[in-house]
Amino acid sequence: MCKGLSSLPASCLERAMELKERLRSILLKSHWNKSCSKMGQNKPTLEECLGWKQSFEKLLSSKYGLCAFTAFLVSEFSEENISFYFACEDYRNTKSPAKLSAKAQKIYDEFIGFDAPREINIDHETRDITRANIQEPSTDAFDPAQHKIYMLMAKDCFPRFLRSQAYGDLVCQAKPSATATKKP
Repeated sequence: MCKGLSSLPASCLERAMELKERLRSILLKSHWNKSCSKMGQNKPTLEECLGWKQSFEKLLSSKYGLCAFTAFLVSEFSEENISFYFACEDYRNTKSPAKLSAKAQKIYDEFIGFDAPREINIDHETRDITRANIQEPSTDAFDPAQHKIYMLMAKDCFPRFLRSQAYGDLVCQAKPSATATKKP
């Protein structure tokens, strides 16, 4: 006879609750969720979906591709990678030198620091370089870490996304563009 959840060790239940809460907070707070839901009925064309296979950069440059990829990362509990990447892009585009220090510390505390709530997977050397770089912040302070995360996504997450059911479903549901269906 099944004893249900009560038969699981308390540590498993606590971990499950932590994961559930983390996913809920990501979905509620994430600006990705908001921007994707604004797209509504504006689905990508079949050509756009198939174009994402050409390169990771092409996927990131598409608003719908970025939303689909981010949703995929959320489902895999690794959305911190894309969030970090775009936090670095925002940081790099900061015009006011006075704001660099506060922004750098915020990004470091959220993604890189010891016990960061959304810690990214980078090696110790890159972490140390980044820590040193933010002591005297410049717009390229996060470049080594951002490059590592970009490469991780391009070589690991992106191919898995292209093999995923989520991507396959998008391709199946996408309709050819009006120009692709016209015959000369």
